[in-house]
Amino acid sequence: MYKEKPKDLLVYRTIIVVILTFRERLITQRLQERNISVPEWLEVVFRTLSAVTILFIITKILGKRQISQLSLFEYITGITLGNLVGYISLDTDTTWYLGFIALSVWVVVSTGAEYLTMKSKKVRDILDGRSTILIEDGTVNEKALEKERLTIDEFLEQLRKKDVFRVADVEFAVMEQSGDISVMLKKEYQPLTADILGYHISSEEEPKTIIMDGHILSDVLKTAELKEEWVRKELRKLNLTLDQVYIGQIDSKGELSVQTGTESFPKPANSSPKDQITELVKRLQDDLMMRKELASNDKDRLKYQEALDQFRTVMYAYQNKQT
Repeated sequence: MYKEKPKDLLVYRTIIVVILTFRERLITQRLQERNISVPEWLEVVFRTLSAVTILFIITKILGKRQISQLSLFEYITGITLGNLVGYISLDTDTTWYLGFIALSVWVVVSTGAEYLTMKSKKVRDILDGRSTILIEDGTVNEKALEKERLTIDEFLEQLRKKDVFRVADVEFAVMEQSGDISVMLKKEYQPLTADILGYHISSEEEPKTIIMDGHILSDVLKTAELKEEWVRKELRKLNLTLDQVYIGQIDSKGELSVQTGTESFPKPANSSPKDQITELVKRLQDDLMMRKELASNDKDRLKYQEALDQFRTVMYAYQNKQT
């Protein structure tokens, strides 16, 4: 089966824009030739609906980046397109169809610019800009902040949005082309991960949504190699009917989780205080082990080892007391 290429799709959509533009002009001319008077308010409605339709098609042509992660050039393009659509909708005294020609020119320019940015690093640096390093090796670059016209208050606000409240905790920070700030904490302040603790965890597959709005999604169910009978059986175990289910998902372990819109199933088991204490002890022990491994010198490493030994002694006495 023939599959449309991105270039073919772009050509087709551009042709649609041109056809719609000249079709509207032709309709207007025919009405004028027949001396049919069109109320001004109706003309504005017609122009606005046409402009919105064409603007939607243009947005599809330009792609999803026009909606999010805008570069400076794309931001300018968005403003210009909005102004042109407003001109087409309301300026009834001029040759309004020229606005569609202007729209087409901006589509060509923007599409060409995006193509060049994908092919050339130099063009990408000019149009999208470069990222700026604000903190390097734990030191704030004052000149970089001044270059980006970023005050200390604004910089601290951006760090707080990343859950960072102390600049000294940051190893590296960079302002991206989009204006967002990416932050990397110093190693000792990074959250615990399975890799740091030396645990090897198997890869996790994406959960599959097999029920939505009380209906089973047959295609997804087939992909998961499951049958409707199995789904209904699992729902009976939860004392639920299919029409009560708002969202139903199956994880990589083959377990079904259900949302009814007011409740979540299966409900989490209430762990006993003993289980909670055991989990807390394990976390504290892992944290001490990690800090020992990350210690910068033997003196600090020895202190963490002493704390770890004392902790184990206390926990051993506690467990003996419980038994």
